[in-house]
Amino acid sequence: MHIEVDDLSREPVRALLAEHLADMRATSPPESVHALDLTGLTEPAVTVWTLWEGPAVLGCAALKELDDGGAGEVKSMRTAAAARGRGVGTRLLEHLVAQARRRGYGTLWLETGTQEFFAPARRLYTRYGFVPCPPFAGYRLDPNSAYYTCALTSDDGSV
Repeated sequence: MHIEVDDLSREPVRALLAEHLADMRATSPPESVHALDLTGLTEPAVTVWTLWEGPAVLGCAALKELDDGGAGEVKSMRTAAAARGRGVGTRLLEHLVAQARRRGYGTLWLETGTQEFFAPARRLYTRYGFVPCPPFAGYRLDPNSAYYTCALTSDDGSV
């Protein structure tokens, strides 16, 4: 398995992101879907990485620089259905945290759903030191959204 920066031009990646958006729309009310579409993922403040095994894309994740430049937001974390349970989400999150440190971010933020569908994601984030927080960066209090933050440390590479 390897992780690479992605320009979102390949069909398997576009299909994975379409699946992601479809699940978000099927799981949350429209006003609570905060997933970025292809246009949002190609904004200059956003970097997308994909995880591959041979020709198969197993997952993706994005890091969005927030306005102050000292923090980032985790976006579009997705593991392909066929790759769930193989550590794809863990590898992608570890990669995002490492990239955030390289950029000099002191904090990472994220929004995810409160529905049972999102329980594995919430457990992953909690395992990596993310803690619940109030809405951030323009989000509003929403019973369908859970907000998390994580202060990054740089001494030993751990979160």
